[in-house]
This record gives sequence, structure tokens and C-alpha cells, in this order.
Amino acid sequence: MRVLGIDPGLRLTGFGCVDGPAQAMSPPGFVDAGVIRLVSSGSPTPSVQSRLVELERDLAEIIERNNPDLIAVEALFTHKEHPFTAVLMAHARGVILLVAQRASKEIIELPPADVKRAVTGSGRATKEQMQASATRLLGLAEPPKPADIADALCIAIAARQRAMLPAGLGDSGA
Repeated sequence: MRVLGIDPGLRLTGFGCVDGPAQAMSPPGFVDAGVIRLVSSGSPTPSVQSRLVELERDLAEIIERNNPDLIAVEALFTHKEHPFTAVLMAHARGVILLVAQRASKEIIELPPADVKRAVTGSGRATKEQMQASATRLLGLAEPPKPADIADALCIAIAARQRAMLPAGLGDSGA
């Protein structure tokens, strides 16, 4: 089973692809990972609409290159200190869901706390803990950087774990 995890953003969108036998106890293997940089440091910030076009184009290429069985996307969430961030993230998520649907891929949305709990044991894990878990679970030589890559890999790992559970056990309403 090959799973592409996506950590949506309008500055950086992380992606991580893992695969392995569709058996509950088999560890995932690393396939591909990176970020789609939608804003370059030092350059003028492009419009939201131009970033969404770039995200659509780059993500379609990543899906074609990796040919996942399942695409996992971080579910929408809000921070009470930054409510507008959720609105911006929703734009990116909409494009991601559209591209995945156009590619006829199965899609799962996972809340951040579920992903953190699945890979670290704590729904309140830090970015550093997520990087450490991705490194350990995938046998990587060093932690994925930036953290958006580790988050995307962890989303893929958690989705793969959930997909291999017997029907009904992995459902949390997401």
C-alpha cells in the first residue's frame, strides 16, 4: 500500500510518500518527500490565486510520479490566536482535495492530534517529536527538514496504519 501524506500550507506544503505490504505489523518504507515552496524568501509574496495555481500544478506532478493508493491530508483546524490561518489553509486544502479527486485517488482526512498520537503516542507532540518519530519509523539517517516534510510523512504513516485496521476500528469521524 502506497500512501501520500500532505501537510497543507500557502507558504510551504509538505508531502511525504510511504509504502509497504498491506499488513498491520509491517513497517512503512520511505518513497519520496519534500516541500512545495509557494513563497520564496526575499521575493515579493505572490497572490493567493497564483500560489494555488502553482500548488495544483506541482501536486498533480507529485501524485503522477508517486502513484499512491491513498492520499492523506491534514484536516482543517484552528488556533484561537490565529483564526485567519485556518481560512488560508482551507484554500490550500481545497486545491489538494480537488487534485486528489481528479486523479481518482482515495482520500482520507486526519486531525493533527490523531496523527501525533499515532506516531508519537501523544496528541500534543512537538514539531521536534514529529521529526524524531518520522526518522525512527522510516529508518532515516537524519530528521526531515523543514518540519513540514516530517509532518507530511507522519500523516502518511498514520493514514497507512488506519487503512490497515479492520473495518470500523479506525473511524473517528474525520
